[in-house]
Amino acid sequence: AFPPHRPRVACRGLYVLPRSCYNNFEKRKMEKSDGNSGAVDQVSKPATPNIFRDSMLRYMGYANEIGESFRYQYPAFVRPSYAVSFGYCLSDAAAAGMRARAAADAPEKTSDAAFPSPAMTVVVDTLLWQTLASVLIPGATINLIVRASKLAVGSRVASPIVSKWLPTFTGLASIPIIIHPIDHFVDYALDNTTRRWFPVK
Repeated sequence: AFPPHRPRVACRGLYVLPRSCYNNFEKRKMEKSDGNSGAVDQVSKPATPNIFRDSMLRYMGYANEIGESFRYQYPAFVRPSYAVSFGYCLSDAAAAGMRARAAADAPEKTSDAAFPSPAMTVVVDTLLWQTLASVLIPGATINLIVRASKLAVGSRVASPIVSKWLPTFTGLASIPIIIHPIDHFVDYALDNTTRRWFPVK
């Protein structure tokens, strides 16, 4: 799931979508000509791939979830993992805002600027969506899963290796399971709140 200014052809997952999925979505029909010989549909060129969604940089959004999984083995790694994830969110939001601003900067545009501007709306929407869907909700969920697994194992498992690492592997295995429901929930929440108040064009 993606904010409305981007194609919602997939959710966050442990894979990278084929670039054609985005290019096919970005193609749109232009206005038909008024000639007597017949109207001709013109299709715009495919959009430039977003490196934050179409490349390996996408996995930076999972850093905090991995950090939460290793909380009890490497607690010093948790905070840096959140820094990496928030850095990814800020970078994606900034890039989305620059693309929206570039699209709005046309010669025929008037000087009367609306507030909030389309670029500002895109930045806030992307940052809010990424913060909730990529960092806060999944981070808290993995934290609870690892904590519950550690309490469940407790003294019931004789092997210290199993009791030490089973919660970690449980957290890692939960990542691909929780991400899609969380993405859909965040999309639903924003579609019925902030995106109604400030539509993203």
